[in-house]
Amino acid sequence: MSEPAGAGPSVAAASPVPSPGTRSTRSPFFGRRVPGRPGLAVFLNAGDPPLAVLPDLLAMLDESGVDCVELAVPFPDSPTDGPVVRASAARALATGVTPSAVLDAVAAVRPGLSGLRIALLADWSHTVRGTDPGDFAAAVRDAGCDGLLLHGVPPRFRLAHYEAVHRAGLPLVTTCYAASGPDVVADAADHASAYLYLVAHYGRSGTSAAWDRERLGAVIATLRSTASVPVAVGFGVRTAGDVALLAELGAEAVVVGSAGVARMEQARVAGRDPVEELRRFVRELRAPGPAPATDGHEKGIRS
Repeated sequence: MSEPAGAGPSVAAASPVPSPGTRSTRSPFFGRRVPGRPGLAVFLNAGDPPLAVLPDLLAMLDESGVDCVELAVPFPDSPTDGPVVRASAARALATGVTPSAVLDAVAAVRPGLSGLRIALLADWSHTVRGTDPGDFAAAVRDAGCDGLLLHGVPPRFRLAHYEAVHRAGLPLVTTCYAASGPDVVADAADHASAYLYLVAHYGRSGTSAAWDRERLGAVIATLRSTASVPVAVGFGVRTAGDVALLAELGAEAVVVGSAGVARMEQARVAGRDPVEELRRFVRELRAPGPAPATDGHEKGIRS
């Protein structure tokens, strides 16, 4: 996930937050969410499971009512990801997955999807650097992706890429941290046109960290009062209770990453179908569950 420049004290909540599903936005993402239940985005590395499995995997997510797949073009040694997501990317890269192969796979599967949206996650250093920003954005759009999340873009190049994405008519996912300073939060809100990915805590995905509920709730409230797109929260989402807690804090959507990736890999090692394993995991996340009773979140897993 993209690391914004600068971080500091969180911004204060401006007003109470309405329930998820009650705010109208202009984004094509998370349109299927209902009051009281945040939308759901699932992170996957394209090529893990193999690209040949991607049609079945995305069809299952679509049938299961998942709102969005955050589909990463795999890249090595991500500084913001922990061992689960890094190992997944390494498996995908070992099969020879390339950016063009990922876009071809999206183009083949996209016409068969109904409500599932595809947000392509592309790393600047590994995938985007050296390409014309406008050409890259147009290729992502023409493949059928519904949005683009640019990972790790240096601050001096960020605006040019954002402008190219907007000129291509491709919705943009922006990111910030719950601990980011007010300027970073405002910049993320200003440029987001797909959804805004709010990272719940610093650290690598899949690592343990506590959620600061007061700070997280305050930033969600601020973003919902300033952004014109849904606010999706990730890093630490692994159970229905986590989803319930984020709904209580005002999140309009949640992003699940390492927990789902780990479940699929465990199934593969055990000789089970990773698609069905992820289906079961999505069903578990959608089950009613009480929010954790403690003030901190004991263990964090990427999302």
